Amino acid sequence: MILTVQGKPAFAYTGGKAFDASLPTAVFIHGAEHDHSVWALQTRYFAHHGFGVLAVDLPGHCRSSGPALTTIPALADWLAALLDAAGVQRAFIAGHSMGSLIALDFAGRYSERATHLALLATAMPMDVSDALLDAALNREPEAIGMVNQWSHSTIAAKPSCPGPGFWLHGMNQRLMERVSARGEPHLFHTDFTACNTYADGPARAAQVRCAARLIVGRRDAMTPPRAARALADTLAQAGVPVDTVTLEAGHALMTEQPDATLDALFSFAS
Repeated sequence: MILTVQGKPAFAYTGGKAFDASLPTAVFIHGAEHDHSVWALQTRYFAHHGFGVLAVDLPGHCRSSGPALTTIPALADWLAALLDAAGVQRAFIAGHSMGSLIALDFAGRYSERATHLALLATAMPMDVSDALLDAALNREPEAIGMVNQWSHSTIAAKPSCPGPGFWLHGMNQRLMERVSARGEPHLFHTDFTACNTYADGPARAAQVRCAARLIVGRRDAMTPPRAARALADTLAQAGVPVDTVTLEAGHALMTEQPDATLDALFSFAS
């Protein structure tokens, strides 16, 4: 579905069913150098089980027009404008990696608009190493290779997404290469810089008013589970009902553990 957001075309995948704003809405936000397709299994299930689904392509990523936005707050404001364009007042918000920061910022500053908050492979702060930032700026293929290696804890896909024998590293590499080819120069660096410079996490977590669930990978080398503890503590101190689900996976939760990720999301949203 194409929407006009802040005067520009923006794409949201609706899970294989026409979007119906009268249903409870579930919003899915991808991470750096990705697009809506990382949520393929989870979004289709939500769409066929009682939810209107909006899995976005962020500005400058694949089917949403650029330029890419350079800060997490700007991306959260863009998300609010997208919901306005879709005729949605309140929604379940799920974000992966960089998307989790956007989801957090949105749920803090637009607290009346988030019904539930799911943060996958998250961290507070979400620091990016100087080596990775440099590679993303000057040697993007190398950066893609680094992230691909660090994101996965296994080689072959589990049954159902998309099936035994598929090479997760190859799938993710081709996706990032496609996002890079269709986007503006240095898109990966733009995304990583937005994560690295985001300092509002504690303040936004203190403003969240809906239940929150953190979904982390036990073997995540990008955002290890310990990196999410401060966020969970801040949410709890703000009186937010919060829990953490730990999956046997790396950073690429949705492909390494597709069914477990879906179960953690749908049981929380329902």
